[in-house]
Amino acid sequence: MKKNEYAIVDIETTGGNASGSRITEICIIIHDGIQVLDRWETLVNPQKEIPLPIFALTGINNEMVAGAPIFDDIAEKVLELLEGRIFVAHNVNFDHSFVKHELEHAGLKWTTRKLCTVRAARKVRPGLPSYSLGNLCRTLDIPLTRAHRAGGDADATAILLSRLLLWDEGGEIAKMIKRNSHDQNLPPNLPQSDFEQLPEKPGVYYFYNQVGKVVYVGKAKNIKKRVAQHFSGHKITPQRQNFMRDIHSISHEVCGTEFMALLLECCEIKKLWPLHNRALKKFEPKFGLYHYEARSGYKYLGIGKLAKGQTCVEHFFSLHEGVKLLLSLAGEFSIDHRFCHYGVQDAGDFIIKSNTSNLPDLKQHNAKVEEALDHILGSRLSFGIVDKGRSVEERSCIWVENGHFYGMGYMPSDVGITEATELKDYVTPYHSNRYIMQLITGYAEKYPGRVLRAEVPVEE
Repeated sequence: MKKNEYAIVDIETTGGNASGSRITEICIIIHDGIQVLDRWETLVNPQKEIPLPIFALTGINNEMVAGAPIFDDIAEKVLELLEGRIFVAHNVNFDHSFVKHELEHAGLKWTTRKLCTVRAARKVRPGLPSYSLGNLCRTLDIPLTRAHRAGGDADATAILLSRLLLWDEGGEIAKMIKRNSHDQNLPPNLPQSDFEQLPEKPGVYYFYNQVGKVVYVGKAKNIKKRVAQHFSGHKITPQRQNFMRDIHSISHEVCGTEFMALLLECCEIKKLWPLHNRALKKFEPKFGLYHYEARSGYKYLGIGKLAKGQTCVEHFFSLHEGVKLLLSLAGEFSIDHRFCHYGVQDAGDFIIKSNTSNLPDLKQHNAKVEEALDHILGSRLSFGIVDKGRSVEERSCIWVENGHFYGMGYMPSDVGITEATELKDYVTPYHSNRYIMQLITGYAEKYPGRVLRAEVPVEE
């Protein structure tokens, strides 16, 4: 085909994601870039109830679609209109995901090039206050009748496309419709400039929603490449579609190494707890090792659930992990098991129900418990890790104090370190947690040449 033809599509649906919702109305306008060549519109029976909020938005109710064709009956007609043409829509990935899903459900395969008029408008007419279809129509004086109906929105999008093609002196739209254009995969609300300014270096990146709140934090060996991977593919899950719609801007922070990026990511997720970061939730410790003294004077050790305001000796991700350590301590220091509680319902709620005959000597028993606690505290080392920085002029540094992550940062590469504790002067303090310490301990064991040990324990 010598000249591009466009299939301008708008749909109404029963919900916001293609995997769980269905199309209730579709309009397809065939356009040659100058004028409309053909137009087709129909209601569609979604074979499911239309929710009241959707009816309130579109005006389409169950009675209206009861006698309409189901999508399987119109699938071949839809494919005939779309095939060989560039698929155009306002927020193209939304409409494309529904149509592709419905065609696949009908047993039809279809691939196409796409053009998003949201992104095209951002390129051709930058700096407008809003790029929603309604606001663009008001700003550009485009008639929009029957808003939130497939035919009305498609007619307005057709006029918008004509004007954008006319105004596009730099050929931006031609670049966008290339199959491999990264821009086509970007979320509709994300300015391309945000993506283009990303470096190809290790670091952490932040996705923000419309009001500037961080909704996702990620780390990468190559920030730009990793961010692009978020937007590739054609998954139609509700989580992915909500994720894409939420992204309005991106920022980043370059790190010296991928490991520094990993630690910063963990700290930022813990601090910000973004909506779309779910993976690290499973790494939140839920149990702790507690010690306390009963009215009888005997000291006890117990594993319990973590609770705010209660101090514990050690944290664990699972009850099994905590019980395993407590059994080990009881065996190594010959602590009577009647004074060890292996799991409780609530943090600190240790109810002892055991045989109280032939109890061990009070002083000797308490000394063993103290020895076990000293063993745990004494095994917490202080050390630093020095690695390459963000440039040749600096080095990255991490400091661990008494078994807890103290902080990380960067120092000039020409600084000589005589004592490991001097690294503390160059790091930014961060909150420690068991997961981060597992990462650091594993890294130190893998790269012992990068570790600086403190000569003596550091006083807290």
